[in-house]
Amino acid sequence: MRGDVNAYAELVRMHEQIAFRTAHLITRDAADAQEAAQDGFVKAYGALWRFRAGAPFRPWLLRIVGNEAHNRRRSAGRRAGLARRAADDRISGGAAPSPEAAVLAAERRDALLAALDGLSEPHRLVITCRYLLELSEEETAAALRCRRGTVKSRLSRALDQLRSEIADD
Repeated sequence: MRGDVNAYAELVRMHEQIAFRTAHLITRDAADAQEAAQDGFVKAYGALWRFRAGAPFRPWLLRIVGNEAHNRRRSAGRRAGLARRAADDRISGGAAPSPEAAVLAAERRDALLAALDGLSEPHRLVITCRYLLELSEEETAAALRCRRGTVKSRLSRALDQLRSEIADD
């Protein structure tokens, strides 16, 4: 894999959607997320020599993309809605819902995203990694540079806060 452009191009294809979603959840802007993901892939390619053989690639890549996204968000100072694209790209495999069901689902999703947006950044990021990006606990810990136990405790607190916030609504 090290230095093989074709192999790296395949890794990009395999991870481009989750890299974009990760960046979008941080930057809250599609254009910034696209640039952060692209810059992350370029930086990861340049840093392949530092990648530990046998380690999982996805958390390593997402950490780089996440750092790029954080840098963009910090420099731009943007505060848009969190995770709209990540929530919207889950497509139902069944029959089309009724208009009433679609409205209720959209209202529930908006309430959940508003509650998620109200969490502290560490809690929002752990929920995002685990449930919106569907990373395992180990991958979430690697992506957030913390221990697995920290992921578990943050998830527990964040979910309690979300339940409380949604119950109040």
